[in-house]
Amino acid sequence: MENLKFTHLHVHTEYSLLDGASRIKDIIKRAKELDMDSLAITDHGSMYGVIEFYKEAKKQGIKPIIGCEVYVAPRTRFDREPKIDDERYHLVLLAENDEGYKNLVKIVSKSYVEGFYYKPRVDKDLLREYCKGIIATSACMGGVVARRLRSHGYEDAKGVALEYQDIFGEGNFFLELQHNTLPEQQPINEQLIKMSKETGIPLVITNDVHYTYAEDYKSHDILLCIQTAKTVDDENRMRMETNDWYLKSKEEIYEKFKDVYEAMENTYKIAERCNVGFKFNEIKMPKFDVPEGYAPYEYLKMLCDKGLRERYKDTTDELKARMEYELGVINQMEFVDYFLIVWDFIRYSKENDIAVGPGRGSGAGSIVAYVLKITNVDPIKYGLIFERFLNPERISMPDFDIDFCYERRGEVIEYVLKKYGKDRVAQIITFGTMSARSVIRDVGRALNMAYGEVDMIAKMIPFEIKITIDKALEVNSQLKDFYDNDEKIKYLIDMSRKLEGLPRHASTHAAGVVISDKPIDEYIPLAINEDMPMTQFAMGTVEELGLLKMDFLGLRTLTVIQNAISQVKYNYGKVIDLDTLPLDDSKVFKIIADGNTQGVFQLESKGMTSFMKDLKPDCIEDIIAGVSLYRPGPMDFIPKYIRGKKTPKEIEYQIDELEPILKSTYGCIVYQEQVMHIVRQLAGYSLGRSDLVRRAMGKKKMDVMLKEKQVFLFGDNESGIEGCVARGIPEHLAEEIFNEMIDFAKYAFNKSHAACYAVIAYQTAYLKVYYPAEFMAATMTSIMDSLDKVGGYIYDSKKIGINILPPDINEGYSKFSVSNGNIRYALSAIKGVGTAVIDDVVKERKDNGNFKSMTDFLERMVKYNINKRCVENLIKAGAFDSLEGMRSQYLSVYEKILESVHQKQRNNITGQINMFALTGVNENEIKEELPNMSEFNKKIFLNMEKEVLGIYVSGHPLEAYMEIINKYTTTSTYELNQKDEQTEQYIKQDGEMVTIVGIVSKKTIKTTKNYKQMAFVEIEDLYGIVELIVFPNLYDEYMRDIQVEDVIIVQGRLTIKEDEGVKIICNKIKPVEDLVQDERIRRKIVISVQDMNDREVFDKIKGILDMYQGDVEVKIHTKNDDKTRTAKAKVSLEDEMIEKLEGLLGEENVKVV
Repeated sequence: MENLKFTHLHVHTEYSLLDGASRIKDIIKRAKELDMDSLAITDHGSMYGVIEFYKEAKKQGIKPIIGCEVYVAPRTRFDREPKIDDERYHLVLLAENDEGYKNLVKIVSKSYVEGFYYKPRVDKDLLREYCKGIIATSACMGGVVARRLRSHGYEDAKGVALEYQDIFGEGNFFLELQHNTLPEQQPINEQLIKMSKETGIPLVITNDVHYTYAEDYKSHDILLCIQTAKTVDDENRMRMETNDWYLKSKEEIYEKFKDVYEAMENTYKIAERCNVGFKFNEIKMPKFDVPEGYAPYEYLKMLCDKGLRERYKDTTDELKARMEYELGVINQMEFVDYFLIVWDFIRYSKENDIAVGPGRGSGAGSIVAYVLKITNVDPIKYGLIFERFLNPERISMPDFDIDFCYERRGEVIEYVLKKYGKDRVAQIITFGTMSARSVIRDVGRALNMAYGEVDMIAKMIPFEIKITIDKALEVNSQLKDFYDNDEKIKYLIDMSRKLEGLPRHASTHAAGVVISDKPIDEYIPLAINEDMPMTQFAMGTVEELGLLKMDFLGLRTLTVIQNAISQVKYNYGKVIDLDTLPLDDSKVFKIIADGNTQGVFQLESKGMTSFMKDLKPDCIEDIIAGVSLYRPGPMDFIPKYIRGKKTPKEIEYQIDELEPILKSTYGCIVYQEQVMHIVRQLAGYSLGRSDLVRRAMGKKKMDVMLKEKQVFLFGDNESGIEGCVARGIPEHLAEEIFNEMIDFAKYAFNKSHAACYAVIAYQTAYLKVYYPAEFMAATMTSIMDSLDKVGGYIYDSKKIGINILPPDINEGYSKFSVSNGNIRYALSAIKGVGTAVIDDVVKERKDNGNFKSMTDFLERMVKYNINKRCVENLIKAGAFDSLEGMRSQYLSVYEKILESVHQKQRNNITGQINMFALTGVNENEIKEELPNMSEFNKKIFLNMEKEVLGIYVSGHPLEAYMEIINKYTTTSTYELNQKDEQTEQYIKQDGEMVTIVGIVSKKTIKTTKNYKQMAFVEIEDLYGIVELIVFPNLYDEYMRDIQVEDVIIVQGRLTIKEDEGVKIICNKIKPVEDLVQDERIRRKIVISVQDMNDREVFDKIKGILDMYQGDVEVKIHTKNDDKTRTAKAKVSLEDEMIEKLEGLLGEENVKVV
């Protein structure tokens, strides 16, 4: 039949998460190929992809129809009774016009905000309230009518259909026939046709599209397996029983439904009725309520005048002119309210002691932001450019990204919610996608392939940002060989390619928050996340639609700084004002140059530390440049930068005009702002036009750059740009400079952002120099849940002379704290204790004084329901060490004391009186009698700490082997866990050979398919834990006799997996004691005594040495004559003997060399 008319009105795209496999671009392209002129989007329960679909459809010349397949609750959307309200019915809603779109947004938003129960749900009341401008269809076999047909019969279903016609109005509700080969579908179609004839409700044909092409059914089936965590060979899993759910041609639809052709025509009629449009980049700025008597601009101007006087002692004409210029641009571009909104919530934060960063991104280039105290980096001092932030020649929303204390960021958002209204503030959605590596693992699991085989293929995908499977096949010949020669691997990769990049899940953006002038669901649909609304559109779409987006970022380092400053004030009464901190302290630069950067913001990674040691920074500009250069790409220029710093006289500039621009970076173009300065100074560009050049270079827009090159060289009369040649710069030099700018600019960094982060780096280094204990304690508190990192910082603290004290009931707090220059371990870090208990301990201590004994502690804490396990773990952690008893004594009596305390409590409750009370004797008084016993040895001490703290605190079993560790190891768990700050990839390379020493903390033996034994072993070094894999060929030789708590040295190859981290495949394993014995043969003991005549001391020394005879030479040094003699006895180098000698003579008088 000629001139067939048909539109697919029931279509699931990739945004029907893990259910729809149709990429928006592909399905629209396919509709075009099938000679269709319109297409609908009706994803399950959400409108995530609506704008992307709309724009792509318009781009390809297809009319977009906006819709959603909603879930209808069996009762009301507010009911949530299990086994009743977890049933749901499907209903397709299409927006007929702009009013219909707004109503659809309301319906879908409320389905999340009010109706979410397993799925977002609507009900009939909601549909009635927002029915205008909406066309509805009865959906699939899970739909409102079809389900009723199957469960309650024809008449009941007919009643439901008539009810929905009543809700949406005649001609706005359609019965949906579907084109598939499911055996149940044909009888349903027949009954719906009958129903249409009886009721007059019109018919419509759909195909419930879930993938684009017929051959995509296999990859779609795998996608369903990923969704349900099943394998393709699982007979009981969810599946689409046929392969009909693709975008069929008009001809295919006609062949099936030519007898009801009017239903096919109705699709086209509906498509003609649906006309929804969007306006992009129309800013919807919320209004800021200014005090009475002020207009918004007047109020902003008043705040800026006041702030200028506070920020600068000398308010020069230059400063005033810059501020007036910026205010003029802000007012002209209608962003006055924006600046006031940001100023207000930052003011609130600072007034409530919520740490705020000095700035982030290009916003630091604004003097208005600086005088309003939105930022804290002087743009004049550092040559930062306002137009980099707000360009009058490029209309776009300004974008302040603001860092807050990560613990209290939520308070700022809560303030904004209260000020502007909960219906006008929402967080922003983001979508996790199936990356190249992860999709291969997902598909491999769904295909039930062997883990090792899938893992091998996944690891052949390079660790690169935005890597694709296709690119991996191009660059990795081994992967290509497997693909070409192994059918199973080829199938795995082909299926993975089909699913690669599809959205996998939705979550909340780490920082983005929308503030609107009206309720947000008047513009865009909302979802819900942990009781706070969340946009259904991603950040870029939200901005395109003109809504105000703010980034409220939580920065851990700000919490560290604030915590450290609070402890400094508490310990010394000193108030540190970061705003007035001088940025030229030589001691601060020295620790950075020395590589003592553990905990220092942005500078503590191994690579950055090495860079700083080479650079030897001596000013804040060096730190700014360091932050900018230490990234993939710019790293290539680091040697040139360092050479320029060390030998500035050798720096050559093509022309003199470049020197003032590039002098601070030793002849290198490091910053985007420098590109802007160059085109201004050399060719006469305006600041606004210079920013456009910067953007074109950064985004590698070759057509724009070629045009700008001509302008740079020869000028542009229309724009008033003279050009280099007209200004006397030779053409060949100007061309050379421009080409060099292109090379550098693609990597050049935003100096405003770098300056802000360099300031934070400096602040943390300052605190480490002058208040190292407070700074390291705050740092440990910030990563308390990451024992590997805590262990590393403990080790680093000890290296700079800070001791780590055990937790203490009288001195400790929930967080790590400082006691006499040393760090007191956090009480809340003890397992089985928790923050609530410690808050009670601190409160009781504050209200009624320190605890005098175990009994005193238990009697006072029993009202807080402290339990036995909590007390036991406090003892094991050393929290009672400051009292008179020992850990061994307390562990033997605490249960008895606790029971007596409980009995006393029970007696007090019952008001029991007896003869002892009458005679003045207090029978309830509990006497603490500690048994006469020795304390645990050091090994038991350390093991108890490890048990309840997760790490060793007062010492470490490996400290006895430091010489071996320093001599033989090539890495540590600290290094193994290091990630590149830019790429988030491990710095260590997969397959790299390493040697490491550690204590065996866990050993799991497995039997292979060949009935051979292998082992998975966890070892712990001074920093953390790493897993070893010991295959059968090495197990018998190396591992069989090694047990938990043994110290071993391991040589092996790293295996790095995206979802499992770093492990070591062992090549060799050896007990460290074997190496120690080898070393001991070559060592000797030096004992220092006052003089040779102290026979009593010498007799005791001889008695100890005689007990440990062996091969090690003993030297005796006498202090009175400064002579060293060789003893006749030779000994075996045993830890017990050393401890006895140290006990007799003092640790400083016994040395093993």
